[in-house]
Amino acid sequence: MATICALGLMSGTSMDGIDLALLRTDGVDIVEQGPGSFVPYEAAFRARIVAGLEEAKQIGQRLERPGSLAVLEEDITRRHADAVAAFLAGAAGSWGKPELIGFHGQTVLHRPQQALTVQLGDGQMLADLTGLPVVFDMRAEDMRHGGQGAPLVPAYHAALARSLPPGLARFPVVLVNIGGISNISFVPEHGDPIAFDTGPGNGLIDQWVAREAGVSFDADGAIAGKGTTVREVVSRYLAKPFFAQGGPKSLDRSDFTLAEAEGLNVTDGARTLAAVSAAAILKSAEYLPEKPKLWIICGGGRKNPHIMSDLKAGAKAEGADVISAEQAGFDGDATEAEAWAYLAVRSLNGLPLTFPNTTGCEKPVSGGVVVKPLP
Repeated sequence: MATICALGLMSGTSMDGIDLALLRTDGVDIVEQGPGSFVPYEAAFRARIVAGLEEAKQIGQRLERPGSLAVLEEDITRRHADAVAAFLAGAAGSWGKPELIGFHGQTVLHRPQQALTVQLGDGQMLADLTGLPVVFDMRAEDMRHGGQGAPLVPAYHAALARSLPPGLARFPVVLVNIGGISNISFVPEHGDPIAFDTGPGNGLIDQWVAREAGVSFDADGAIAGKGTTVREVVSRYLAKPFFAQGGPKSLDRSDFTLAEAEGLNVTDGARTLAAVSAAAILKSAEYLPEKPKLWIICGGGRKNPHIMSDLKAGAKAEGADVISAEQAGFDGDATEAEAWAYLAVRSLNGLPLTFPNTTGCEKPVSGGVVVKPLP
């Protein structure tokens, strides 16, 4: 298949901004990873998205946009278009002009039990503003075939795992993305990946420090570093029914709350919620066919030293190693955006985006809507 230069755009459950990454790929093998960037949302705009999560609870059909959501969707799309223009006007533009954009949009509702997922972002508008073809709405087709609609990154994670140099690759490999919600991709030496959401990632920590300390996130785990882990709170979270289920399974950002952490001081709460994130990831191994030998951590959560130290300690007890994306030769900030570029090319070529072992779909399913700029 032909190699395409694609641009991936991702705005995740942390709702902190837009990740961008360029990738040359045929949608099967990774040919070359290009530059990446991040454009943060200003605090007031992030607050609008948070407010939109409440309005989104009224949605009964995927294309409904009650209240202010229609205006919010337009503004999200314009911010993505501005981010693309600035990115390509800089050094990224000299690496290669993209032929295609993979556009995730901003998830505001995810109810897999109702086959309902909503990402705000107008693909046609983005194509018109950027002058480039856009692939968007990549989750819906999976849900039409009985899948959870998430996670979608495992196809790319599997390609990354199989690109590891022989001295580093120790299968089975698990790639972990710690965003607002965490998800894993279990990659055996042969065969399709197994994937599912593992539980809260940074989302609860962000909510906690925003409420208790007035900051949007715990930078470098500084707040948690002054606290101690309250094990009974960790146990209360892990007693939730979600953790008694094997995959495939996926979460909405609102499925876990701060209720179990109420009464803790700000530092103990931050440290305990970091422990919850790590414990939830490690617990996922109970539902895998083999014990992982190598865990590779991507996403913002890899920058929290307490999540990483807990993961390393837990994995070591099982004879496994934990490394960051950078130690594996990847860009941990750009992995999800790269995945959306990769999935866009797969969509264009009619290749599967999801598999029965990643989302629970009936069969391997392609998906996505491809639009071109209007003349």
